[in-house]
Amino acid sequence: MKSYQEMTREELLAEQKALKAAYKKREQSGLKLDMSRGKPSQEQLDLSMDMMVVLGNNDLKCEDGTDCRNYGVLDGIWEAKVLLGDMIECYPDNIIIYGNSSLNVMYDTISRSMSHGVMGSTPWCKLDRVKWLCPVPGYDRHFTITEYFGIEMINVPMLPTGPDMDLVEKLVSEDEAIKGIWCVPKYSNPQGITYSDETVRRFARLKPAARDFRIYWDNAYGVHHLYDIDQDNLVEILAECKGAGNPDMVYKFCSTSKITFPGSGIAALATSLNNLEEIKKQMRVATIGHDKVNQLRHVCFFKDIYGMTEHMRKHADILRPKFEMILDTFDRELSELGVGNWIRPKGGYFICFEAMEGCAKAIVAMAKGAGLVLTPAGAPFPYGKDPKDSVIRIAPTYPSLEDLTMAMDIFIICVKLVSINKLLREMQ
Repeated sequence: MKSYQEMTREELLAEQKALKAAYKKREQSGLKLDMSRGKPSQEQLDLSMDMMVVLGNNDLKCEDGTDCRNYGVLDGIWEAKVLLGDMIECYPDNIIIYGNSSLNVMYDTISRSMSHGVMGSTPWCKLDRVKWLCPVPGYDRHFTITEYFGIEMINVPMLPTGPDMDLVEKLVSEDEAIKGIWCVPKYSNPQGITYSDETVRRFARLKPAARDFRIYWDNAYGVHHLYDIDQDNLVEILAECKGAGNPDMVYKFCSTSKITFPGSGIAALATSLNNLEEIKKQMRVATIGHDKVNQLRHVCFFKDIYGMTEHMRKHADILRPKFEMILDTFDRELSELGVGNWIRPKGGYFICFEAMEGCAKAIVAMAKGAGLVLTPAGAPFPYGKDPKDSVIRIAPTYPSLEDLTMAMDIFIICVKLVSINKLLREMQ
């Protein structure tokens, strides 16, 4: 099969005509499917329904005698620290268990830095400029937080090994105004890239000009594998930072939002003991403690990390056919046409499609016209501005396989048609 770039104008016009007819037919099919966010499907949510009854009528006490029904235990019950510590490969002593959202913990961490500084440094709100590094494409809600606080965001390209560390090292060492970097180090959102061992170790050895610089390490997909054996591995960042003489440089975030129930899970932050003590000072003012009943519910449901691993295998069995269907469709329909690129992730929640430059917005808009709502083009970049207008995030998790197959039929038509339109314009 010829690539579109190899086709004559007449061949492209004939292909365009056939695709327009196919699109019109899909437009009239009545499909209404929202794939704009990475939400678990109902089938995935059903996996955790036994959590609703797991506590039964027991006395809701921890092994140390803590009554989870009452006030107290600011930083979370020990059993939950052990469970989430095993999940993110950290010591329980280095963990605080929060409420239902890790995103909320990230917001609070930046808010606290703005108002009170970091370990005695000048509060960021009193500085002339505060800057932040943003690996792109990345997680739009990360960028929304830093934008909300008026923090200047700087794009850092993602490579197959993770962020461009040559650029990261240069920027943080030269500019004291750079106070942090967003990271989704395993099965990244949206590309599904896992940082290489060398990338993690280079992060740990950073020499930032700002002593209050912090790495925001969002390990959102640490146990979200698609395959039992063919899995990515990630070097543990806290131990690397400690070994490199930078024990306070990283905040590591996680939650069970895409493991049990989004909005009703438990979240955690792992960091150095110095950072933890400062965070607890603020927590003592803000709260008496988070939902210990829910923490205990999760512990009783999973029992230990082995129970969580088995649970995530069930998630993978649901998600794997969806990912494979999309990627196989891309390989079959698009690989020889020269109209885009994609990565085959081994885990996570997204597939990243990189269209021809200048085509992403048009593809997303055309798909919406046929009833398929995708993540807005530009969302994986700070300020919603994709410099090349090429990246499209696909969230396969929520729809049924049947609906997803229909959605990808529409998506493929839109990619082909928008790409041909671009090439015909260039020919003129």
